[in-house]
Amino acid sequence: MRTDVIKPSQQRVLVAEDHPGVSAAIRRLLVADGFEVVGSVDDGAQVVDEAGRLQPDIIILDLNMPNRNGIDACRELTRMFPRTRTIVVTAEDPDHVRPAALEAGAFAFVEKWAMHTELLPAVRSACHELAA
Repeated sequence: MRTDVIKPSQQRVLVAEDHPGVSAAIRRLLVADGFEVVGSVDDGAQVVDEAGRLQPDIIILDLNMPNRNGIDACRELTRMFPRTRTIVVTAEDPDHVRPAALEAGAFAFVEKWAMHTELLPAVRSACHELAA
């Protein structure tokens, strides 16, 4: 049995989502699974500033937000905070945006319609990578 696995409560998560209902659902899902949600932003320009201030381990990042798109924000987050894992969520056609998101440094890509089944496994996978 591994003893070095980081517990969810030790992981700090920042949520970047401009739709209040979706943001609230993501936060509830994370908290119910034991993660610490350290902040929430609804603007693509704010996510980089808040990541610097809050120092999250994981960022849940919507691709379509006001003032800065998620691809540009992901690229900047990857450059500035290389240990932070960014999980991109979107309602867009994955064939068009997944390659760009992964190229920008996203750790994982989750379609919004599948968040209830795919988001937590992606976050847990990020935790395991951070523990390695």
